[in-house]
Amino acid sequence: MREDRASRTAEYMAMHRAAHQLLDAPTILDDPFAAIVIDPKFARALRDDPESTRWSLAPSRRAFLAARSRYAEDQLARAVEQGCDQYVVLGAGLDTFFLRCRDHALRVFEIDHPATQATKLARLLAAGVGLPPRASFYAADFTRQSLGDILRCAGVDPTRRVFVSWLGVAQYLPHDIVRTALADIASFGPHVEIVFDYTLHYDLQNEAQRLVFDTGRRLAALESEPFRSMFTPNEIVEVCNAAGFSEVRTASVETLNALYCARAKSGLRIESINQLAFARAFVG
Repeated sequence: MREDRASRTAEYMAMHRAAHQLLDAPTILDDPFAAIVIDPKFARALRDDPESTRWSLAPSRRAFLAARSRYAEDQLARAVEQGCDQYVVLGAGLDTFFLRCRDHALRVFEIDHPATQATKLARLLAAGVGLPPRASFYAADFTRQSLGDILRCAGVDPTRRVFVSWLGVAQYLPHDIVRTALADIASFGPHVEIVFDYTLHYDLQNEAQRLVFDTGRRLAALESEPFRSMFTPNEIVEVCNAAGFSEVRTASVETLNALYCARAKSGLRIESINQLAFARAFVG
């Protein structure tokens, strides 16, 4: 990732979430702020002629990106019901949960690349959107600090329950960095939970998925954000267990379709080379 500009992939993902609000009914994720945090030129084009983006921002991709956020937020809601009051959005990109959250007792910590975070905050300021007091923002250089140090510097309390979402990041990191990051997160406190996504190993992808993967890999490399890791679901369970997570489960595309698309009148279906994982580390 280039240091002098916001992540292009974060921008691209947010464009899909914004288009999802106008093109898909019912929505998987309701996000009235999605169009505020994206590039203003695209926001205007989307507002003036949403149909022009229908196929350039693929429906299956829109569905997956909405579903991964919805899945993370559903798991967070369960954790909050059980007493969690800290939510860390790691590699937050242009996520808007801190604006949509109605739980004033939940602290939200956004941690991200400095240029990406600055771009989002500037767009919110230009739109006149205030930042809720429960939200904190920490610009981090993940190459110079351990995740444990980053979480502490951001103000996250290691003595209290923590829920972490880590979406759209792992595939851009080498395997060893993914393993180290998960170990840092698992060891941060006595009760930590995480949802993250990962790229399904090439050997398990079907022909259509490989075409998507090969195209996405070329485009990501052109943006200086190359794909670096793939995993099988079994490998993800093993990696999480080795990192210190005692409970691990994965969510396939089929699982996400059953959860979020079974009643979609539009026929919206999730197709993706990525899958989701939930893991919990509990001591005590």
